Amino acid sequence: MLIREVIIDDAIAIAILLEQLGYPDTNGFIVPKVRQQLSHPDTLLLVAEKELQKERQVLGFIALHFIPQLALVGDFCRISYFCVSENARGLGLGTKLIERAETEAKARGCDRIEVHCHSRRKLAHQFYQQQGYQESPKYLLKMIEGSNSS
Repeated sequence: MLIREVIIDDAIAIAILLEQLGYPDTNGFIVPKVRQQLSHPDTLLLVAEKELQKERQVLGFIALHFIPQLALVGDFCRISYFCVSENARGLGLGTKLIERAETEAKARGCDRIEVHCHSRRKLAHQFYQQQGYQESPKYLLKMIEGSNSS
């Protein structure tokens, strides 16, 4: 298994994984979105690859965002998207991606990692708890009307 930084050629594999997370129809915009993320200095996209049938296949990915803090000594890292293929769960890829995320976060001066995970994702919650994540208080959201995504 190999954990490496994303390249633009990984975009379609990421779209397939996003569909497994419940985000269908990203094919039409995934390439420019991946390109945008790759160009941002406070973002890191990683994939987990495994050789299957003499060919390397992307079986998981994680999107990290590093957020500098004003009032706290350490910065923090946010996991915005994280998925291991349904066919590859239980092989340790998710744990390897989280370990790499923690290494990258430490290297960038972060002292914590946060992830927002919908309450319907019970198995994901179990995975995060096994990795040492704890539930945190409140998370508030406001949709912005008139934006490109509305």
